[in-house]
Amino acid sequence: MSVRRLRGITAAAVATTALITACGGGSGSGGDGKVKLALVAYSTPQAAFTEIIAAFQKTPEGKNVTFTQSYGASGDQSRAVASGLKADIVEFSLETDITRLVKAGLVAEDWNSGATKGILTKSIVVIGTRKGNPKNLRTWDDLVKPGVEVITPNPFTSGAARWNLLAGYGAKSDKGANQEAGLAYLDKLLHNVPVQDDSGRKALQTFTGGKGDALLTYENEAIFAQQNKQELEYVVPDATLLIENPVAITKNSAHPKEAAAFLKYLYSVEAQTIFAKNGYRPVVDGVNGFTWPNPPQLFTIRDIGGWDTITSEFFDPKTGKVAEIERKLGVATEK
Repeated sequence: MSVRRLRGITAAAVATTALITACGGGSGSGGDGKVKLALVAYSTPQAAFTEIIAAFQKTPEGKNVTFTQSYGASGDQSRAVASGLKADIVEFSLETDITRLVKAGLVAEDWNSGATKGILTKSIVVIGTRKGNPKNLRTWDDLVKPGVEVITPNPFTSGAARWNLLAGYGAKSDKGANQEAGLAYLDKLLHNVPVQDDSGRKALQTFTGGKGDALLTYENEAIFAQQNKQELEYVVPDATLLIENPVAITKNSAHPKEAAAFLKYLYSVEAQTIFAKNGYRPVVDGVNGFTWPNPPQLFTIRDIGGWDTITSEFFDPKTGKVAEIERKLGVATEK
């Protein structure tokens, strides 16, 4: 199957899921006194946000607030906002998708100065398998065996894809100490990827639709699939990457007070419990009733160089080391 090409910013903005959760007037305040906020997010937290918004609207701060919601590949969503897509609150897969908006003057430079450093939810990279794990795929080495098809999205549109690849890279490079070994592993891995969708959610749909032997994905996506009765099991590798998903409000929001109130609510125990029910690891204390596996060799993006270094060295569309591997496979790396 040929690799799917990246879509343009305009096409991404049009194709992204847009929902109105309640009626409101125009793009700001309606005649009934309601305020409409625009939430723009990456592809996977839609179910959680739908429930969280409904809960927020039952609070005094949220009773007169309605929302539009837009979901899509993290990089596409960030570029769309930078190009003019209205947003009051943004939540993306990657910190770099927020910093793009900082550089564009749309998000404040101190967006990550709070207690959680701007991180709203956490997860880890896991290996999804068919029911019963018929090929016994449990380790990073298993994924590069001949004849094993691995589903993971395109790292030049999808934040999930970058997390997935960097989890394998970090595991096989001793957290970046042996970059050559890590990149050699990614070359082998990507040769086993038959199709690269533009988002993590689409990659999940491809896998549950019958394509591939393994799926690299967020832990929360695997839990989502199981909650929706999809026949998917998952394995937590001993060495894997901690996923940290950032959130921010925009500087040009027409309703900064309401946007700030919603951002504050997202860190409440109530909202974080909803995220946990949807498979995300909470970032605040007081969320009870959930247990999470603790991989013995869990590492963070900072352990392998940090986003600034990794983005420049690996994911620059022209000079990045992953871009070089992808081009050899015929995968588009630029808009």
